[in-house]
Amino acid sequence: MDLDKRIESVKNSSALKKYWKWILLVVVVLWSWSGYNGLVKAQEPIANAWGNVETEYQSRTDKVSVIAKIVKNAANFERQTLTDVIEARSKATSIQLDVKDLTPENMAKFEAAQAQLTGALSRLMVTVERYPELKATDAFRDFQAQYEGMENRIAKARRDFNGVVRPYNVKIKKFPKNLLAKAFGFTEKDYFKANEGAENAPADINLGFEN
Repeated sequence: MDLDKRIESVKNSSALKKYWKWILLVVVVLWSWSGYNGLVKAQEPIANAWGNVETEYQSRTDKVSVIAKIVKNAANFERQTLTDVIEARSKATSIQLDVKDLTPENMAKFEAAQAQLTGALSRLMVTVERYPELKATDAFRDFQAQYEGMENRIAKARRDFNGVVRPYNVKIKKFPKNLLAKAFGFTEKDYFKANEGAENAPADINLGFEN
């Protein structure tokens, strides 16, 4: 009986030695498949959050075209201020990024273009203060009422984006997921940075929200 068990054990051992490479291959394939799906799942919230960011910026861009038409018809309005807004809007709309393109370099260009539009819009709103007849129009008052809300929604979309990027970046840096991430092209995503100088912005700037 003991001899039979030993013979069977030897047979099993030989079979294991014969197929161990295939068993290992199956284990690696299953691990890679599971890990890849996990990385895809981790990246999906980033794609959704980035879509929300683009939607909010696009909404602002659409509104800018409206205010540009309103201001353009105002008598003696400072043309350079309007030109700056139109040019900044054009530059902002020219930069379109996919979720796979969110590298530090691309994000820096995107943020710079959007910041330029934000600055041009702010100067426009300040300049309008000197044109009471323009401020009194229903069309401008409409835009004025929506302006702060647009900027707030953009800020929230940026914060939400940063919130989902962090766990993804941590995930693809940890071993052994970093090996899979590199093999399948999952790269680290960049964050939105705080607007430079925002913490020192003067509190008494009037953007035209008071009636």
